[in-house]
Amino acid sequence: MAQKVAVFRKEHFNAAHRLHNPEWSAEKNETIFGKCNNPNFHGHNYELIVQVTGEVDPETGYVLDMKVLSSVLKEFVLDRFDHKNLNLDVPEFLSLNPSAENIAIVIYSILRPKIDSGLDLKVRLYETERNFVEYPVD
Repeated sequence: MAQKVAVFRKEHFNAAHRLHNPEWSAEKNETIFGKCNNPNFHGHNYELIVQVTGEVDPETGYVLDMKVLSSVLKEFVLDRFDHKNLNLDVPEFLSLNPSAENIAIVIYSILRPKIDSGLDLKVRLYETERNFVEYPVD
């Protein structure tokens, strides 16, 4: 039976966002989202951990060349999200609330086509030191 190994790449980006549902009243948005509904936005120092799991290539000794993963993350995630207002600058969030959950799903959907389909992919996103999400879950 083949042995699988998980490799991880940790990245960091800063971004602003506002949690808001335009179909709700100002009062309901304030009640549900609190400070996260600030009309002038607020920011986070996000920590992103990408996990790739698969069999070790006998020729390279790698599950995935980490230089390749690093380049993919920079080009398709960091350059797109870092120092951006997610609500205004990232097309996926023009009509999707940029909660940590939705950000993780969007990052996964961006990365999945870029990573060999024979490898498992998981995204863990820390919005704060104590609050984080993971996608997908088993």
